[in-house]
Amino acid sequence: MYAIVEIAGQQFKVVKDQKVFVNRLQTEEGKKVSFDNVLLLGDGDKVTVGAPAIGGAQVGAKVLKHLKGDKVIVFKKKRRKGYRVKNGHRQSLTEIVIESIVASGAKPAKAEKAAPKKTAKKAEPKTEAPKAEVKKAAPKKSAAKADDLKKVEGIGPKIAETLVAAGITTFAELAKTKPAKISEIIEGVRGNHVTDTWPKQAKLAADGKWDELQELQDKLDGGVEK
Repeated sequence: MYAIVEIAGQQFKVVKDQKVFVNRLQTEEGKKVSFDNVLLLGDGDKVTVGAPAIGGAQVGAKVLKHLKGDKVIVFKKKRRKGYRVKNGHRQSLTEIVIESIVASGAKPAKAEKAAPKKTAKKAEPKTEAPKAEVKKAAPKKSAAKADDLKKVEGIGPKIAETLVAAGITTFAELAKTKPAKISEIIEGVRGNHVTDTWPKQAKLAADGKWDELQELQDKLDGGVEK
């Protein structure tokens, strides 16, 4: 029996005992993980196609180790500007081994994670009202003070969305975040990103020093200050 399953945003054709390299998973090494988004199952001449996924089907696997892939050279060039940057990138990967392929009757992995959350809410009925008030107030403040993070050189729409999702919505918040932490937050975004100058750029933007910010960006070469 074989299956076509979606794992970490990619589709793989897998069989039992097969080792697969996938994008980095959050599961610790040695622990088991299951994937419910099974798109196709094949068993001899019988083929089952999902719409888009097959209900009750599941692929079980075990995390062997976390590692980084081979280095990929990334070269960028801007015509007539003397801009050339050559960097290397190694994708964060996870090696897993397929342990089982279940055609039907499997318990959804999402339902198992949702169960403890419901019990936690029932245990604190008295605190529901104040929590609701805090949650309503928070988005209004963030929406009013949100900045266009794309003004920082190196930040595109996808990275801006990722930073906002992580709670970094203003130049001031970005300026206080260390480059290593920023790289960790945007790890899943494609491309090679040099974040060393982002807090410095954000600090100038937060202080309204747009001319100084422009001068700094003119000196940047691939995100690195000359």
